[in-house]
Amino acid sequence: MDSKLFEPIKINNLELKNRVMRSATWDGSADESGGVTNNSIRIYRELGRGDIGLIVTGYAFVSHPLGQANPGQYGIYSDSLIPGWKRLVKAVHRAGNSKIAMQIVHAGINSPYLFRKGQTLQAVSKLPELKRPHRAMTDEEITKIIDDFAKAAIRVREAGFDALQLHGAHGYLLSQFVSPIYNRRTDRWGGTPGKRRRFHIEIIRRIRKAVGNDYPVIIKFGVQDDRQGGMPLSEGLATCGQLEKAGINSIEVSIGVGAGSAVLTKGKLDKVIFRENAAAVKKTVQVPVAVVSGIRSFQMAEDIITSNDADMVSLSRPFIREPHLISRWLKGDTRSAACISCNRCFPILRRGEVLSCGEERRLKRKGEPPST
Repeated sequence: MDSKLFEPIKINNLELKNRVMRSATWDGSADESGGVTNNSIRIYRELGRGDIGLIVTGYAFVSHPLGQANPGQYGIYSDSLIPGWKRLVKAVHRAGNSKIAMQIVHAGINSPYLFRKGQTLQAVSKLPELKRPHRAMTDEEITKIIDDFAKAAIRVREAGFDALQLHGAHGYLLSQFVSPIYNRRTDRWGGTPGKRRRFHIEIIRRIRKAVGNDYPVIIKFGVQDDRQGGMPLSEGLATCGQLEKAGINSIEVSIGVGAGSAVLTKGKLDKVIFRENAAAVKKTVQVPVAVVSGIRSFQMAEDIITSNDADMVSLSRPFIREPHLISRWLKGDTRSAACISCNRCFPILRRGEVLSCGEERRLKRKGEPPST
């Protein structure tokens, strides 16, 4: 198909066959240790058959136990987890010619899972208004978490992943550090925009030292908070420039502290709410920029690329229902994704089940054919 969307693109020295990314998606399939299971292999094998340029895994926590956000979440905090990840990477590579990256994260104070277990959470600052048990991290603890990210990066490379993605969005620890809402420190880690972004810069520098300059390192970055008093777009753009200088090879534009992107786009088809922010980031940096959330049609994806608002498009929920969506588009069937942005996939996860499409389940219960 003659399409800009399906032209190859390079991130660092990694060539992708097209400009479509599967955005990281928590799938609830990991075991209690955060290890890969047969359900995990099944999910990613199907994605690997779908002609997606770059598949990004669901987030994997780098520190145990306080880095974990949710049950069934992947982990990358121990060498013992590497063999399972090798199986998953091989399954993707054997299924097709998609590339795969692992997303790594630390939850910080944003861990409903640990809160329910009665844990005192690690926070950037003590927040008197927050009832969830937490304490401000010491300088030594911050340094230890940076070290955990670097060690995780080595494991990601050893497992055979084509790239690594930092999760710097959706209110997790990296978002907490750059947000004035959560970062009220007055030491070297806070007090000014430059100090608030120091955590990001130090992580990237340590990862670069650990894996070298040739390994692709990207970030999903909440370039703006969605709460009053949060990080403004201007500050987020300045941070993007600093991330590039530190060694980031690509930026996937999302939201920081505040409403999740899936919530913002519930029921909205082809409403790409971060498109303007992505275009602003693209004018700020030279590395490839991706935009996520709300993209449902081939026409919208193509328009984003041809308009130069982003270099790549990133989709999450559509691939839950149609892991082979891009294959369908490539074959000329460019009907929009069957995903209706209903968010009925989330209650399935909250019940402790492996991720699947809630709308597909509803149709099956009614005896109706799937609307694909």
